[in-house]
Amino acid sequence: MSAPSADPQANTAVFINPAHEIWIADGQPSLAAVQAGTSLKEGEVTVAIKRTGICGSDIHFWQAGRIGPSMVVRGEHILGHESAGVVIATHPSVSSLAIGDRVAIEPNVICHRCEPCLTGRYNGCERVQFASTPPYPGLLRRYVNHPARWCHALGSLSYEEGALLEPLSVALAGVERAGVRLGDAVLVCGAGPIGLATMLCCRAAGASPILITDVEPGRLAFAQRLLPSVRTFLVRPTTTTTATRRASGASGPERNAALIVTAMDDLRPRVALDCTGVESSVATAIWAVAFGGKVFVIGVGKDEMTIPFMRLSAREIDLQFQYRYCNTWPKAIRLVRAAVVDLRPLVTHRFALLDAVRAFHTAADPASGAIKVMIEHDDD
Repeated sequence: MSAPSADPQANTAVFINPAHEIWIADGQPSLAAVQAGTSLKEGEVTVAIKRTGICGSDIHFWQAGRIGPSMVVRGEHILGHESAGVVIATHPSVSSLAIGDRVAIEPNVICHRCEPCLTGRYNGCERVQFASTPPYPGLLRRYVNHPARWCHALGSLSYEEGALLEPLSVALAGVERAGVRLGDAVLVCGAGPIGLATMLCCRAAGASPILITDVEPGRLAFAQRLLPSVRTFLVRPTTTTTATRRASGASGPERNAALIVTAMDDLRPRVALDCTGVESSVATAIWAVAFGGKVFVIGVGKDEMTIPFMRLSAREIDLQFQYRYCNTWPKAIRLVRAAVVDLRPLVTHRFALLDAVRAFHTAADPASGAIKVMIEHDDD
């Protein structure tokens, strides 16, 4: 580990390593390369990052060192993929953006050659370089070079709203692919940033009633302040043994599902969107939804899990999954600009870039009450 440069304009970045250490140090491109413009490739621009949100995956890479079997931190690694900033340099080949343009960064670089890319579902690109997913460095730096085609003009949106477009894109992709319709009863599992964004998108889509679950009472209270009409359900940790299941005839998820349906005035949700990736939460959603309904899993979980298969089969329930997003940024910008969805209330804590280590500890501590922690790269 090395200390950051004393130069306040140096390319300060937030690093982790396989030992689960987190620190700030100088990253690439260097300040000299940025000033000279020598680090830019064809089609790229240099963005001075102004705001970056901390995502749950950032916390997971830091504390667990991996997500799934292939996304593994093997060396020093830069975090961050929820960012917005201002263009300060452009390659001569770029005509779509100019110096001074304020942009949100869509954090993927795709190959444009594989089947998912060619069919418009580029989130499945077989050669994707996704910022902050090892081995590709993240955006939590002062300066980043990125393809202009993945830098979306903010217009009147603030930098903070620009940084929030990434979690909004996750929610938009889920709500769209889950097929949430006007008047649908919807269950949202998990009241973290993605769950709350999903809740707001479901409301904007006309879903009613909406019920959201969580294991933290504070997060459910936050959800109700954010959307007063939402119904909430506190999931209490339970241990279901074979003996207790035989006695009650139901598992913990099955019992919770029955209570959720009661809280929705005995109306089974047509769609359940799980934003936790936790096995018991997915099982609860399966037990709760209506015949012919859908359980849509947005959350990231363990490599393998056990689910109530025969409940799915006998009730013709569709189980569907999401991997990131595609073609969402322009839509997200339109929705924010029109005030259809506003994620700004999710930001509960703000830290300066040089205080990023404390920001990560705050984001990782349930006792802090943090929902979305935002890192401010300067006073703009």
